[in-house]
Amino acid sequence: MEVVYHDVSEKLSIGNAKKVAFDELLSTADVITCHIDGRPGNRGIIGEREIALMKHGAIFMNLSRGFIVDIDALAKALNSGKLAGAALDVFPKEPASNKEEFLSPVRGLKNVILTPHVGGSTVEAQQNIGRFVAARIIDYIRTGSTTTCVNLPVLQAAKGAGIHRFAHIHENVPGMLAKINKLFAQNHVNISGQHLQTRGQIGYSLIDVDDVKGPALAGKMAALPGTIRSRLVY
Repeated sequence: MEVVYHDVSEKLSIGNAKKVAFDELLSTADVITCHIDGRPGNRGIIGEREIALMKHGAIFMNLSRGFIVDIDALAKALNSGKLAGAALDVFPKEPASNKEEFLSPVRGLKNVILTPHVGGSTVEAQQNIGRFVAARIIDYIRTGSTTTCVNLPVLQAAKGAGIHRFAHIHENVPGMLAKINKLFAQNHVNISGQHLQTRGQIGYSLIDVDDVKGPALAGKMAALPGTIRSRLVY
């Protein structure tokens, strides 16, 4: 089976899976499954345009957040035959209790499977969630990596070859890297590795240095104009 995927984070492919552009995935996959986080920017990410790009007769599955899909556009595609079927575990508006009637434009369609959004409530799922969260926190503390973080720029960086590493959260404005680099240059500390990612008004940098004098600059880095938070990782 040929597998293609799209991800906003840099991840190593598993098996024969191939990373492709978002639109290419929509237009080539026979079965499309969504596993997208609930950040506001993902609302309506699957709408009329995206459904129109899908292959005629494709199958669509949403296992992430109900509001990422335009449910009316999805119902239209299912009724017209554009999509052969859909399976949904999440909905834009989920019933508050068993007594509340479930209303949805895809309810009752013969080519749709609807399941209750309770997969995360099992004992096994809660154990896995606990391990996952703990692993991400430990990784952030040890390396500064923010993989899967929902409110910081995402940086994935293994422990570098440098002696020390700084993590620097700052305003996303011109000249921040220049200020950081100037600080190390003025103190004759060489930068052996540097990573930068931004999200909205926030920038996040990881700076590796190969000089034992590095930690002495932690206070000066924290005092740089535009700094939100700075720490010495190791």
